[in-house]
Amino acid sequence: MASNQYKATLNLPKTRFAMKANLAQREPQMLKSWYENDLYSQIRKASAGRPKFVLLDGPPYANGAIHIGHAVNKALKDMIVRCRTLAGFDAPYVPGWDCHGLPIELQVEKKHGRVGKKLDGKAFRQACRDYAHRQIKGQAEGFKRLGVLADYEHPYLTLSPDFEANQLRAFGQMIKRGHLYKGYKPVHWCLDCRSALAEAEVEYQDKTSPSIDVRFAVTDTDDLAKRVGDLPGQGTISVIIWTTTPWTLPANQAVAVHADLDYALVQREDERVVVAAELVEAVMARAGDDNHTVLATFKGDLIKGLMVTHPFMEGRIVPVITGEHVTLEAGTGLVHTAPAHGVEDFQAGVEFNLPMDNPVGDNGCYVDSLPHFGGQHVFRANESIVSLLHSEGSLFHVESYEHSYPHCWRHKTPVIFRATPQWFISMEQNGLRRDALDAIETVQWVPDWGQQRIEGMVDGRPDWCISRQRTWGVPIALFIHRETDALHPRTDELLEQVAKRVERDGIDAWFELDPEELLGDEAKDYRKVTDIMDVWFDSGVVHYCVGSAREQLGWPVDLYLEGSDQHRGWFQSSLLTSVAMYGKAPYRAVLTHGFTVDENGRKMSKSEGNVIAPQTIFSDLGADVLRLWVAAADYRNEMSVSEVILKRISDSYRRMRNTARFLLGNMDGFTPDDAVAPADMVALDRWAVARAAALQKEIDADYTDYRFHRVYQKIHNFCVTEMSGFYLDIIKDRLYTTAADSLARRSAQTALWHIAEALVRWLAPILCFTSEEIWQALPGERDYSVMTSTWYSFPDDLDASDVQWDQVIAVRDQVKPVLESLRTEGKIGAPLDASVTLHCDETLHAALAPIKDELRFILITSYAQLRDDRDTAGATEAAEELAGKLWVSAEAVEYKKCERCWHRRQEVGSIVAHPTLCARCVTNIDGSGEIRLYA
Repeated sequence: MASNQYKATLNLPKTRFAMKANLAQREPQMLKSWYENDLYSQIRKASAGRPKFVLLDGPPYANGAIHIGHAVNKALKDMIVRCRTLAGFDAPYVPGWDCHGLPIELQVEKKHGRVGKKLDGKAFRQACRDYAHRQIKGQAEGFKRLGVLADYEHPYLTLSPDFEANQLRAFGQMIKRGHLYKGYKPVHWCLDCRSALAEAEVEYQDKTSPSIDVRFAVTDTDDLAKRVGDLPGQGTISVIIWTTTPWTLPANQAVAVHADLDYALVQREDERVVVAAELVEAVMARAGDDNHTVLATFKGDLIKGLMVTHPFMEGRIVPVITGEHVTLEAGTGLVHTAPAHGVEDFQAGVEFNLPMDNPVGDNGCYVDSLPHFGGQHVFRANESIVSLLHSEGSLFHVESYEHSYPHCWRHKTPVIFRATPQWFISMEQNGLRRDALDAIETVQWVPDWGQQRIEGMVDGRPDWCISRQRTWGVPIALFIHRETDALHPRTDELLEQVAKRVERDGIDAWFELDPEELLGDEAKDYRKVTDIMDVWFDSGVVHYCVGSAREQLGWPVDLYLEGSDQHRGWFQSSLLTSVAMYGKAPYRAVLTHGFTVDENGRKMSKSEGNVIAPQTIFSDLGADVLRLWVAAADYRNEMSVSEVILKRISDSYRRMRNTARFLLGNMDGFTPDDAVAPADMVALDRWAVARAAALQKEIDADYTDYRFHRVYQKIHNFCVTEMSGFYLDIIKDRLYTTAADSLARRSAQTALWHIAEALVRWLAPILCFTSEEIWQALPGERDYSVMTSTWYSFPDDLDASDVQWDQVIAVRDQVKPVLESLRTEGKIGAPLDASVTLHCDETLHAALAPIKDELRFILITSYAQLRDDRDTAGATEAAEELAGKLWVSAEAVEYKKCERCWHRRQEVGSIVAHPTLCARCVTNIDGSGEIRLYA
């Protein structure tokens, strides 16, 4: 045979599975095929009758293109749905969108102005609806591009009439169970939204404010003397309050002290002032006063009821009251109390029957009738108030003060506390807080710190303000008595009638409703509530409006999954509505993921220039690389992403893809009918399949526990170390050089087939596109998609205990550095140029003895000897666990290289018919073929 024809006798890899992924180009083509073939429905059909697993989608807000946070969230959800499907569950996934609320309303206002300017209420709501639908379409395309399989033909939208109607029914159930009340109390008020906010809509940022100490003159010094005894010293007497919100002073109705604290009467210059005894030095120091004297001390309780004069509201005399909220952490120990502008202040106002006057309008400006400051914006009034205090002689001290202050999470602007009539879900009046805390304990929290986080938030949260003074939202569809504000006695029945109308015509049905249609003659005594519901209420009742309403989902669901901010948002609103309606949590488990940051731990920000858009990753690297990054990151913490990190992930992807390509390429010509029974397989092949079977159990457990980073690590290690670095490296020779249909090659191909069938399923939840590409390249008849299958069923009887493979691997690891040393010295070019001798102790020799003749194939050397003598001169002692058990020596082989297999063998050149081949290659070409038992 001519020399150049020997190549034709080799079984070289051949596959249509490309080496270069070209994900950015290939993935869109695959997506097109998925939706043309309705892959989601195929999966539903294949999963019919299985046990259910339901992940209820937390609705993203329908505004703007998807960002990296969306990608993390949706990729994790898709991975879970896919791995549960492969584990034998029916796991439907219905995507949803949150569609009401201020961000959309503001977008419409930018174009059309506020309601009534160009559009009436109905037209404005339709413009909001149209805008939301456009955003939903764009975001859905983004999620599809990410590879997220879902029922996009039947999503849930909080703006759909059936959802809006069911939301009213959920609201009715909560009313029936006694959780709703209307109250006049301070709420967070956004001056840009011109509406009340819920706790979940408030975030805290640093703000610089005027910090002022203010004199409230004691109205009757004789009364003070009667309470505390003689009043030594001279000059006027004032109590000193401290505040960082001067704009609230017009609403002041009292000064609060702590009954059990000590207070001091202090002489300074020509006046006397009262501050907490422990804070005297601090207060005087910031006023620059180092010449003062403490004249007397007394308990705060003694001055309860003392009257003091408001510093600038003419004729207003306010009392000194007591409160547990007064502390010595800052200030003067005397607290300015404005019941209309603070929760603790309001509570104190209720306790002491203080006036609840609120001089601030919904636009953030004082009412016109307010003396001095009428019509001014409250924040701009701070300077005016400080100036007036100074001119009135009431300003004790002023300085700038940086502190944490509540801001609107939408506008990022400071909010105020403002007392207005609002609708609340009470945390106390029917035990909602207690029952919610009990329900939390029945839920699995992943990570487990999530339980403590939400418990703290529920335990400390105020009543839930659910009313908003806006246009675009589900109405609080109630009729209340014009004089008493009492709910109509037939509220349950009326809500259902309204719900039916909304189900038919949407929320406009309420706003256009003439009360006489439902109330008849009673209409004159009742008025319609015009407020809408907090958007968190919309998403909070998804468990009822979607879970309970759709048979394929049910209630409660198995899992909620969102970012860590949702303990104060969706997780909590869902919990509270569910407990208020049913007394139970709507979910069995809750998984929380962290936020994305750059490689230096900085928050993603356009101003920082460190934002990475998923669309850019799709077009550069492909969605599978993005998904692999999500899986590889530990979502329990902040998730770092950058171009450098994505490059590393891309390299990892390439290594796993190359492993899959090797498996596929070397199954050329193999069909499942060619599979070799485990008992007849070469021992190394049997070990490889057994190792894959054992790993599948670990991977299934990690998927079940949502430990995706471990799944990634194990699959990557399996591909790179156990397969490419060991098993595949060894069997290349056998795959390439033995006869195409020989037992030796079919055994290896059988192992590759079993491993590939398992690997494609392991990868499917994460590398959703690549796994389908692998699936189509596998041999044998198969369904359209890997996702209509389940975890691979390995053959029985994979016992590989006839060889101690852990010892073999350890020995191979010790031989590698010895061969590398020879290569570095220039004595060999590759391991096949070497002969290796292993000097073993008795135990190791016994472990390696069965494979003695095939040891060279494992070490990938031309010769390998196994010795149990102690003549180790010139040998290198092994390290680690084989120290004292193994010594390795190696030398270059001087024989000619076989042209076909590249082994250097003594007989090369001596075989007349094939002078350039070794004996093994000759028998593989012309003879019966070599026999392999172990490697």
